[in-house]
Amino acid sequence: MAQITAAMVKELREMTDSPMMECKKALVEADGDMNAAVDILRKNGLAAAAKKAGRETNEGAVGAYVSADGREGALVEVACETDFVGSNPKFTGFATNVAEIAAANEPADVDALLACTMAGETVQAELTELIHTMGENMKISRFAVRKPAAGAVSSYVHMGGKIGVLVEFSFEKPETAEAEAFKTFAHDVAMQVAATAPICAVREDVPQETIDHEVSIYKAQAAESGKPEAIQEKMAVGRLEKFYKGVVLNEQEFIKDSSMTISQYAAKVSKELGDTIKVCGFDRLARGEE
Repeated sequence: MAQITAAMVKELREMTDSPMMECKKALVEADGDMNAAVDILRKNGLAAAAKKAGRETNEGAVGAYVSADGREGALVEVACETDFVGSNPKFTGFATNVAEIAAANEPADVDALLACTMAGETVQAELTELIHTMGENMKISRFAVRKPAAGAVSSYVHMGGKIGVLVEFSFEKPETAEAEAFKTFAHDVAMQVAATAPICAVREDVPQETIDHEVSIYKAQAAESGKPEAIQEKMAVGRLEKFYKGVVLNEQEFIKDSSMTISQYAAKVSKELGDTIKVCGFDRLARGEE
């Protein structure tokens, strides 16, 4: 029977990030064989992950990735059990790495993402390893990918991963993506989405059922005024316009400068760069939201 030294346990712990006692048990079982001990820990990790699978995952983080040229980007929400793990750099780094995998592969759904290759393993295998290492149940909840045909994307992660935003812009000149004025604008817009949680980028994308619901409320409110029906209709239309200005990104007041809307800000930067920049769409993932 091989003697298991503290140095061996320390080496295995550094190799695998597994708990000290788990490393010692694995070395004893493997009779001091380091490679065999690694395999034992990995197998135990699968079993431990299965045991943890039923536990609630109400915390977590959103990771974001945007390619160096800005032509593709993704958000990924990874859920865990506690805020302590959710804010751990190893956990948030995993979320960011998975976002890069999502952007590269454009998987159809979470199951397809879990089957993608990551660091020589599947994303599922890497997730299982992380569950074993950090001792909590985890799952990839959802993701979003954007690859504009002509334009760029920008991301913003708020409060260490509590909110992640990915905004898509269109423009004509490739050099616009590298302009500081555009980068500042893109970052400002992504921050705006994080702060105000708009429904969509343009009013044409507001779901008809949402519009119908709002109009029914405005008409009921207008009817209470006792004014003629034609006036009631105008009141309802006016309130709907105000609604659009609150929930449509391009029509919102810019939070850093209320003298202009986001679309006016886009026009200003467009003029400065001699291009036509538009905010086309966005994804906003807030931790724990469905």
